Amino acid sequence: MNDDKSYKEYLANISTFIFDVDGVLTDGTITVTTEGEMLRTMNIKDGFALKTAVDAGYNLCIISGGSNEGVRKRLAGLGIKDIYLGAHNKIEQLDTYLEEKKVSKSEVLYMGDDIPDYPVMKLVGMPCCPQDAVPEIKNISKYISHKNGGKGAVRDVIEQVLKVQGKWNGNFNAKYD
Repeated sequence: MNDDKSYKEYLANISTFIFDVDGVLTDGTITVTTEGEMLRTMNIKDGFALKTAVDAGYNLCIISGGSNEGVRKRLAGLGIKDIYLGAHNKIEQLDTYLEEKKVSKSEVLYMGDDIPDYPVMKLVGMPCCPQDAVPEIKNISKYISHKNGGKGAVRDVIEQVLKVQGKWNGNFNAKYD
């Protein structure tokens, strides 16, 4: 996205992180067992950053079209309370969440990677994506991480926001595993 402001200028106003799951918190790969269970892999460094952001008082929300309960359990274990799975109208979930939290869209960093994220990313203050996002998403992102989805992209954006706001303070006692 062409903009006169440096992307770091937007980070100072972020109070809320919203993430998609597949392709953002995971690498987009799904392993299907013989029983039909779909398994995903998440990055522990992303988990540490999510837990650090929760502990620092940021709003965190997950909006995903997927509906894997293992994903919910993992993210809830990191302290994330607002997890919308099976969300096929992400704008509706965004609006509901922001109204509940009394947060302006300009305060939201949303990381997505594919076409279902496009409409909601057009509405938030800081749309961003992993390095391996589809071109349409890269074109509307104010920041493209140098990391791929599921490989530290979430950690990258959270750490940058917390550093810009002076809240990345070496909170190495956080429970994140």
